[in-house]
Amino acid sequence: MTEHPTSHEGRQPLAARSHERTRPRQEAAEASAPGTGGRPGRADARDASRTPSRSGETAAAETPVPERPGPRPGDAPGPGRSGTGAPVPGQVTPSAAAAPASGGTAAAGGDRGHTATGTGGDTGRPVPGQGMAAAVMAVAGPGGGAPAQDAAEARREGDRLRFVGAATRRIARGIDLDEIVLGLCRATVPTFSDAILVYLRDPLPVGDERPVAPFVLRLRRTDRLRLTDLEGEELLLVPDPDPTPAAELCEVRSGSALAEVLRGVRPVFGDSAAARAALPELLGPDHVLPGGHRAILAPLRGRRRVIGAAVFLRRPERPGFEPNDLLVAAQLATHTALGIDKAVLYGREAYIADELQRTMLPDSLPQPTGVRLASRYLPAAETARVGGDWYDAIPLPGSRVALVVGDVMGHSMTSAAIMGQLRTTAQTLAGLDLPPQEVLHHLDEQAQRLGQDRMATCMYAVYDPVSHRITIANAGHPPPILLHLGGRAEVLRVPPGAPIGVGGVDFEAVELDAPAGATLLLYTDGLVESRLRDVWTGIEQLRERLAATAQLTGPDHSPPLEALCDDVLDMLGPGDRDDDIALLAARFDGIAPSDVAYWFLEPEDAAPGRARRLARRALARWDLEELTDSVELLISEVVTNAVRYAERPVTLRLLKTDVLRCEVGDDSPQLPRQRRARDTDEGGRGLFLVNRLARRWGATRLSGGKVVWFELPTRS
Repeated sequence: MTEHPTSHEGRQPLAARSHERTRPRQEAAEASAPGTGGRPGRADARDASRTPSRSGETAAAETPVPERPGPRPGDAPGPGRSGTGAPVPGQVTPSAAAAPASGGTAAAGGDRGHTATGTGGDTGRPVPGQGMAAAVMAVAGPGGGAPAQDAAEARREGDRLRFVGAATRRIARGIDLDEIVLGLCRATVPTFSDAILVYLRDPLPVGDERPVAPFVLRLRRTDRLRLTDLEGEELLLVPDPDPTPAAELCEVRSGSALAEVLRGVRPVFGDSAAARAALPELLGPDHVLPGGHRAILAPLRGRRRVIGAAVFLRRPERPGFEPNDLLVAAQLATHTALGIDKAVLYGREAYIADELQRTMLPDSLPQPTGVRLASRYLPAAETARVGGDWYDAIPLPGSRVALVVGDVMGHSMTSAAIMGQLRTTAQTLAGLDLPPQEVLHHLDEQAQRLGQDRMATCMYAVYDPVSHRITIANAGHPPPILLHLGGRAEVLRVPPGAPIGVGGVDFEAVELDAPAGATLLLYTDGLVESRLRDVWTGIEQLRERLAATAQLTGPDHSPPLEALCDDVLDMLGPGDRDDDIALLAARFDGIAPSDVAYWFLEPEDAAPGRARRLARRALARWDLEELTDSVELLISEVVTNAVRYAERPVTLRLLKTDVLRCEVGDDSPQLPRQRRARDTDEGGRGLFLVNRLARRWGATRLSGGKVVWFELPTRS
């Protein structure tokens, strides 16, 4: 039998013909398979190397290969593999020989279920054992499902990073200690844990100071999720001081398991060997922790030392913590500890600054005769902005009082320190009874000695209740306002002068009437000047406010002094607290002329006797005869001492107010000193008697001498 050449060419293996039939689908699958990038050029190159002859294609077309229904894409076995994924012995097909190394690409070439046959006239029956497992291995390759797992893990890591970023931002927003701890609790519950316990060192060390012993941790705050019994109700986040039977205090003993965990700094799972011994010590022996990775103990370490610990807990119905959650806990603990460190340091600095300024202001104002005083001080609205505003009231000889308000330029600890030095200098100069313009001149010299650019404004006024006059000198300060009894508010015309510290300028003083019932208001520029208004607009608003307040009390009564100060501060708006504010209000009551007795005594031996007679007559006129014996004894001792050293006439003045005040002045600058007299001394007991019998007494040096005074109560 003679064979035709064409029939010999047509006797190709069925596997080859099957390969030719499935090649278009294989090319399309390879172009879209993972890892190929949709580049058809590679598939074309491979197919070009194994393309059969034209006659073979014709024969394959004339002899169809039987097909079975193909499974779903990706489940069909690759050519030449058994059901277990191993190659079939003795079976080598063109498609299998030409299959690339990638399992996904090989599967794409036979994903329609064409049977792989043997060589030498196979009938086209399927190879036994080639099933679903081989198809899965062909599609996924040796690491089946890895791309999906990697994508899920990447999503989880992205969620962790976003959570850590949001949580640390919330923690960083806190300024004080409670806000930072609250930020940690609210950021982690319920997103990261179902409950949290935060322990902090008690007391917390500040800066470089050495912590006190023993090392004690105190439960600072706890938060947890509380499940409601009503169906459909949401979970509630509630602060609970004791959500679990956790100890309030814990003493960390040296060498204990808790001390070792805290020293290690790294967070640990609650079921680890270290935490199983440390957590009962921290939370108490009765505390029961959930099993598995459902608790994390994270030490809180600041810049220099461990300052606390945080315990994160999850409920049994929730998945446990993962190893990567330890990194999250470490980040939260680090940011919280550093924030607490900063908050403690910031709180200490703010406390020191506030105490520095407040200790430089008077604790209480004196109550001199003939004037009532009230004051207010408000720091700037911005926290810890220390300013240099101050006020003062200094009693002077002759029942006078010096009223001072000043403002050092700048907002810093340096400004507060300069303010303290200038206030002390003003008190010293006031004690010398210098005129107001001289006081400002010496303050100007002192500011220049303190350094360059040490500038301040100041208003210095001296009120005399006997003459009902006030003397005012100004050094670049806003003018005072005088509120009259009838309700008229007047901005006093005082020469402005130059600020203290400029140097080389003269200050001018003016003397004005201070009628009884009037109120003088001294203030700093923070009350009338802000970003929203200029200083003169603020002064006019203040004047109108004072006048409106006085109208409420009527023309015959002055508004209460304390209420007046509060009403003045109420005029401040939200944007008016750019600077600190000092306010000093003085209500002038004065002393009536009928309550004042004044004499001159020649410095001679008869002066004490004459002083006793004059005092006796004045007491009888004032119906104070019960004080006659005490007053005569004390006046005799003081006048005798003055006559001994005086060269000019001695002054004697009696003032009757709520107390009886006696003042004796002479031209000798030497102040008397109380001393204990010996048994053989003939003198030295006068001031001892004054100290025992008088309610108060004192001596003040003047520019032309001194004044010795004492007070006795006028009514029991």
